[in-house]
Amino acid sequence: MSNSSSLTANKLIRKTGGEAQIVTDDTWQIVRLPVVQEEVKKQAGKVVQFKLTNAESATAEQIAGTEVPAGKIVLPLSVWLARKAEFAARVAAGEVGVWLETHELVETLAESQADLNVFPVIGVFIERFPDGRAYSTASLLRTRYGFRNELRAFGDVLRDQLFFLNRCGFSAFEIRADRSAEEALASFKDFSEPYQAAVVVDQPLWRRHARV
Repeated sequence: MSNSSSLTANKLIRKTGGEAQIVTDDTWQIVRLPVVQEEVKKQAGKVVQFKLTNAESATAEQIAGTEVPAGKIVLPLSVWLARKAEFAARVAAGEVGVWLETHELVETLAESQADLNVFPVIGVFIERFPDGRAYSTASLLRTRYGFRNELRAFGDVLRDQLFFLNRCGFSAFEIRADRSAEEALASFKDFSEPYQAAVVVDQPLWRRHARV
C-alpha cells in the first residue's frame, strides 16, 4: 500500500488514443443514492458479499429522494429508469450519463434507451474488487451494444485490475481513495503483448504476428 504522502487528490485515469493519463479536470459528477441501512443477508450461515444478478438496487424512496445537481451528471440506473423524462433536455445537451452496479443487467439499460451512445459516459460501480461481473458488463456494452464513449470503472478499483479492465473495454478508471493513481498508471505496462484476443485487441497473438 502507498504511503499517504504519495497520494494525490486526482484519482481518475483516462485512456485515449492508446495513452493513459491522470485527469485533473474531470467535469462529471457521479450522483449517489441516499444511504439506507441494508439488511445483512446470510446463506448457509455466511454473510452474502455480493448482490444477486438483477436484484433490486434501490427503493422508491431512495429514487425519489436522490438529489441531482446541475452540470454534467452520471445517474444511477435506477434513478434513470424511474425519472428519465425529467432529464430529457439534459440528455439532448450531452449532460447525462448512467452508471450500473455489477449486479444490474446491461439489457435493462438497453431496453430503456435504444442508442446508448446518447450517453457520453457510462459507469460501472465495483463495490468489491473480487466481483468479476464488471468485466462482462464492459464487454457487453462494447461488443453487443456498440457503446463507443467513455466507459468508467469506479469504486473498489485497484492497480492490479486496470490492465484487465481496459482489455474488456473500460477507458476510464477512478482509483480507490486510499491508493495512488501514479502507481496505478504503471499497470498498463505490466504486460507488453497479451496472448488472447479481447475487446481492445480483436485477434490473438498468433494471428497478429506471422511465424518465421
